[in-house]
Amino acid sequence: MRVDAHHHVWDLGARDQPWITGAAMSPIRRDFGLADLSPHVAAAGITTTVLVQTVTVPEETPELLALAESSPLVGAVVGWTDLTAEAVADDLAVLREAPGGPWLRGIRHQVQGEPDPEWLAREDVRRGLAAVGEAGLVYELLTLPHQLPAAVRTVAALPDVPFVLDHCSKPPIAGGEVRPWADLIRELAAHGNVTCKLSGLVTEADWASWTVADLRPYVEVVLDAFGADRLMFGSDWPVCLLAADYAEVVATAERLTAALSTAERAAIFGGTAQRVYRLAG
Repeated sequence: MRVDAHHHVWDLGARDQPWITGAAMSPIRRDFGLADLSPHVAAAGITTTVLVQTVTVPEETPELLALAESSPLVGAVVGWTDLTAEAVADDLAVLREAPGGPWLRGIRHQVQGEPDPEWLAREDVRRGLAAVGEAGLVYELLTLPHQLPAAVRTVAALPDVPFVLDHCSKPPIAGGEVRPWADLIRELAAHGNVTCKLSGLVTEADWASWTVADLRPYVEVVLDAFGADRLMFGSDWPVCLLAADYAEVVATAERLTAALSTAERAAIFGGTAQRVYRLAG
């Protein structure tokens, strides 16, 4: 099994993506569906994908689940629900019983957009996170580096909840800074209930001039902190198109992990995601 553990789809006719704004983002301000992705994953030898939410509205997740129900490519869905809702456990149960509900394997919220750096440490949020874990789902951390301290305390407070860190918490690659991000990543990785996606890095670098060498220091940090068995490859397609096409993203990840053993590369490109998202072999 070769897995792309992080990609999106959207139909602007059905729902706006309000985060796609400005001229720089215009290349991805159009519809992207599974039919657009399929030839690229086939060329890369990807056999299964994890489809991830993009907007914080309840209507999107059932649509993603329906796509998973109808597509042999999608092996898992990471959706959204309001973690702060009193009925969050009931809301999760409804999603899991919806058409395609068995494909729901995780929940995500755009914490990166929350103005409060302590949002993850709020009592109501942690109650919702506990409900996610009790439902047998993973919770995906979409954070910026300054939000990592709250993430570290939260994963420590909820050791029974499995967490996945998206995009290595978006390190400041374009600026060339490694610390304090690296120190915080190591603190987070010290908790065994967290895995990390090797994803979204090309768009944290200079979109026009990035090189593999620019990414390497950050990849070395997460490799050292998490180990291959707690890392998984994700393309972040179609967001990645702002800086690189699908084939470039895959080739870059392969170059950055080329020195690893065959077993370690197999974990990053399939085994870790298969375990975390309970993907069918």
